[in-house]
Amino acid sequence: MKNSALPKGFVVGQAGLYQSLAMFLVAYFIIGMTVLSVCAISTNGALDAGGAYYMISRALGPEFGGSIGIMFFLANVCGSALYVLGLVEAVVDDFGVLAADGSVGNGVHVLKTGYWYELLYGTVILLLCLLVCLVGAGIYAKATFLIFVIVMGVLGTVCLSFFLVGPRTVLLPGGNATGLINASFTGFRLHTLRSNLAADYTVDYTTGVLMSFSTVFAVMFNGCTGIMAGSNMSGDLKRPSYSIPRGTIIAVIFTYIVYNLLAVLLSCTCDRLLLQRDYGFLKDINIWSPLVTIGIYCSTLSAAMSNLIGASRILYALAKDDLFGKALAPAKKTSCSGNPWVAVVLSWMLVQA
Repeated sequence: MKNSALPKGFVVGQAGLYQSLAMFLVAYFIIGMTVLSVCAISTNGALDAGGAYYMISRALGPEFGGSIGIMFFLANVCGSALYVLGLVEAVVDDFGVLAADGSVGNGVHVLKTGYWYELLYGTVILLLCLLVCLVGAGIYAKATFLIFVIVMGVLGTVCLSFFLVGPRTVLLPGGNATGLINASFTGFRLHTLRSNLAADYTVDYTTGVLMSFSTVFAVMFNGCTGIMAGSNMSGDLKRPSYSIPRGTIIAVIFTYIVYNLLAVLLSCTCDRLLLQRDYGFLKDINIWSPLVTIGIYCSTLSAAMSNLIGASRILYALAKDDLFGKALAPAKKTSCSGNPWVAVVLSWMLVQA
């Protein structure tokens, strides 16, 4: 599952702790029902490539399976593109040229910005994802496991930072005479917790839109999805009927605990202004700020690869079932190791487009 701590500050800052915990409960109830359905279908018989498409097509027939399979395929294609663009945005924010005239400001701001440059950066990142997916599921599993270890390490430092970092003031862009406003990381304070309990919906500083329960829930729910990543790899797992239910349920329980824990820690240590006005505040309060940046890059890259390889497996399964005749016939081709490389390339082309 996708795991990002950054939206949690936004959720607590706008909705408060009480409504944040309620949102997590509602979101994971929805996710839990979906997971139980996937588990029931995946343990009902042998599984092949295609994940949710394969399960649905065998349970409800090719008509339902084919239409839903196309939607899953396009969703993974669009998801991979969005994650790549999100990673490019994060990289440009950290390393892009600051001034409009092309001069470089303080720090490591060396990358040129602009539409075509950002498209180039996205293309390079997507090529990296393509190379990993072309090699096969084995190297993909090793790469994602390495990313998982890095992200868990970053998450550990984030949790430790709440206890090890002392109170500090964070300067944020504002509308006063100096152009800056002061926000505080207070450390564990009862007053801070009380001020963060109730909702306080304000105008989002990045979009200028007034937030509400529904808009905050929409942002938060996107960070809780990703439960199909494991089932999409059903054709590459040795025991999919065992691994998919076990892995997905563990992922759901783990992320639910982590999200609730982070919400409580944020409510006890960060004032409302910091949570509402700085979505990158974890870098400001971490014991070593570059770790948070590394975690963001790794988790986003992993999600992009997951969607790309998931899309290729769904396309391969659709081709094997001959639901669209000769149109998808080339996607049946596999390498000596069984990797559907043509489906991977076709999915990559759509993501690039």
